[in-house]
Amino acid sequence: MQEFLGAEISLETLNTVTKMGMSSFLGIEFTEVGPDYLIAKMPVNDRTTQPMGILHGGASVVLAETIGSIASNFYVTAKKSGKYCVGQSINANHIRSAKNGFVYAKCTPLHLGRTSHVWNIEIKNEEKKLICQSRLTMAVLK
Repeated sequence: MQEFLGAEISLETLNTVTKMGMSSFLGIEFTEVGPDYLIAKMPVNDRTTQPMGILHGGASVVLAETIGSIASNFYVTAKKSGKYCVGQSINANHIRSAKNGFVYAKCTPLHLGRTSHVWNIEIKNEEKKLICQSRLTMAVLK
C-alpha cells in the first residue's frame, strides 16, 4: 500500500479498476503510486495505433482520462465525502509520435476543489520524451 493524497492505494487495487472497459482493451496498467502522483503505462500496438502505424491521439486521451479519473475518485473516497467524479473537459497537445514500446502517463493535481479537480497528465515514451501534454477537469458530484 502506498499513500496518494491521503488515500491508501495499492497497485493491485488500481489495476483491478482498469480490468474493465476501454482501459482493459487498450492494455492500460498502473505502475507506480507516489504521494501526489500516479503513473500508468499503455502499449503502443495494433490496439492503440492509427493506420499510419503511430500512436493514435485518441488512445493518448483515453490514457489521460483514465489515470485522472481514477486519481480524482480515489481522492474523494479517501476524504469520505460521499462524492464521485466524472470527466468534464479534457485537452491534449500531441507533441511527438510513438511507434512501439510503451508510453507512460504521470498524473499530478493542479487543483483539488470542492466541486472540481484539475489534473496535469504528461505522457512520455520509454526514452522519457514528451509525447502528449494533457489537462483534465473533473466535476465533483454528490
